[in-house]
Amino acid sequence: MPSRSSARLAALTVAAVCSAASAVVLTSPAHAESVRIHDIQGTTRISPFAGQKVTDVPGVVTATRTYGSSRGFWIQDPNPDDDPATSEGVFVFTSSTPKVAVGDSVTVTGTVSEYVPGGTSSGNQSVTEITKPTITTVSTGNAVPAPVVIDEDSVPDEYAPQGDTAAGGSINGLTLDPSTYALDYYESLEGMNVQVEDTRVVTATDPYSELWVTVKPWEHPSRRGGTVYGSYDGQNTGRLQIQSLGSTADFPKANVGDTLEGATTGPLDFNQFGGYTLVASKLGTLQSGGLQRETTRKQSSRELAVATYNVENLDPSDNTFDQHAAAIVNNLQSPDIVSLEEIQDNDGATDDGTVDASVTVNKLIDAIVAAGGPKYDWRSINPVNDQDGGQPGGNIRQVFLFNPERVSFVDRAGGDSTTPVGVTKENGKAELTASPGRIDPANAAWKDSRKPLAGQFVFRGKTVFVIANHLISKGGDQGLTSQYQPPTRSSEIQRHAQATAVNAFVKDILKVQKNANVIALGDMNDFEFSDTAKILEGDGELWSAIKSLPRSERYTYDYQGNEQVLDQILISPAIRRGCDFEYDSVHINAEFNDQISDHDPQVLRFRP
Repeated sequence: MPSRSSARLAALTVAAVCSAASAVVLTSPAHAESVRIHDIQGTTRISPFAGQKVTDVPGVVTATRTYGSSRGFWIQDPNPDDDPATSEGVFVFTSSTPKVAVGDSVTVTGTVSEYVPGGTSSGNQSVTEITKPTITTVSTGNAVPAPVVIDEDSVPDEYAPQGDTAAGGSINGLTLDPSTYALDYYESLEGMNVQVEDTRVVTATDPYSELWVTVKPWEHPSRRGGTVYGSYDGQNTGRLQIQSLGSTADFPKANVGDTLEGATTGPLDFNQFGGYTLVASKLGTLQSGGLQRETTRKQSSRELAVATYNVENLDPSDNTFDQHAAAIVNNLQSPDIVSLEEIQDNDGATDDGTVDASVTVNKLIDAIVAAGGPKYDWRSINPVNDQDGGQPGGNIRQVFLFNPERVSFVDRAGGDSTTPVGVTKENGKAELTASPGRIDPANAAWKDSRKPLAGQFVFRGKTVFVIANHLISKGGDQGLTSQYQPPTRSSEIQRHAQATAVNAFVKDILKVQKNANVIALGDMNDFEFSDTAKILEGDGELWSAIKSLPRSERYTYDYQGNEQVLDQILISPAIRRGCDFEYDSVHINAEFNDQISDHDPQVLRFRP
């Protein structure tokens, strides 16, 4: 998934910065007097007063945000109406540190604005705000309105209404139905004081001091405490992001399966990094679930173990080499072949034309030896400078590690960054024209993206073809909480073209030798149920082996409360049907706050 660090330098939350480029403003010269907050919020996602000035809107201050670029405070009307679709809370954007305190009874005069976190091009929903405010304090020390309790009974099981086709699929103009749709329910509480109790953590604390919980602990649970994302039609409605209005130093360092015991209370906000977010004035107490990192079984002498592992922009300056080495040796039990994704060049993100990665790879190999593992050999092909996407200057690529004591690599000259690898027939068997070689590197499908690396291996006299992949990321896709429902997944267009190219190459091998052992593996950046996976699988040329696991164990990544599959190992019919195989997604990273990569590695064991 796309990195968020560059977008989050200014603040932990960017939820209310007033910007003409990202606000929906319906200009009107009218001024609205004697309106309440529920009138401003209205019964749709867009305020009927957007662009208008409102006068002396009453409310009690429920929370203040004094940091970052989204400073302001929330007010709530202690005298609600009887319409469940209209929120009684609203954010007042001050731009500077607010001068009010929790419990102040105030009136606010200002302009109603609809701010879209991330800008209108993001497709995100908007946040209704009062901007350019004039604030009058009426009294202090008032009771804050009791929080609305969000729990498994209150959140509907349907996720979102179908977007209005006349509005390009937007749900903005639809009347909220909070008893039917989860997104409508959360929207009806936007800006209000809410509370969750005894909630299980389903995404670990990240570097930005945020985590995800579920108020529906039995909604698609994983065996280790998370919530599994297994279908576009089966959204997990109980997920909610938790941030804090307090010091980030005090934010709990939680892992999946931990619990926030007791009450977590604060206003319900919306931001571009996950949508509806409880910004906590009061956090529950972290109770550890005792989650442990997994260790896979050691392959037998007759089993070939093939793994894939995204090591997340590894370069020589990183301090994670020893940890990655320990993971490969101890948790993965030293696989015979390891496909590494996101190996950067020798000077990392320095964009000076360097493309060689020998320092990076050999540093990892030496660390593996120091950890008690084998002395791996390796093969790769340097990319053309700055042509494979990823972090600028980093030149990420896939790399094969292999244990020469267990498996041999068939070196065949001719493979380079721009020459396509082909398939020939020798003595009735398939052979690569170059090994290692890159698949169809001139194909437009690989523009600004990693080209697949194909290699030919021999294990106990049997040939195995391995294709290492890192398909284009989901960056640019609309989020699950988008105003467009269903969201548009624009990145699929290029990823489908990439999957088509990989499948075509596998077909070339199987046309020559239908019983060939072929493995296509790596960071596919898409789910096992996705069209990308279906295109890779084709008409049976490949099969995603993670589908051999129970549904509760199918995940390699944890994003916004959804444990999901991004990394896959696909196998040809000879491996799937001709022999026993065993697949394991080894959970060592994605569920933990101290992860060394955001991906979990996977291992396939089989007898060729």
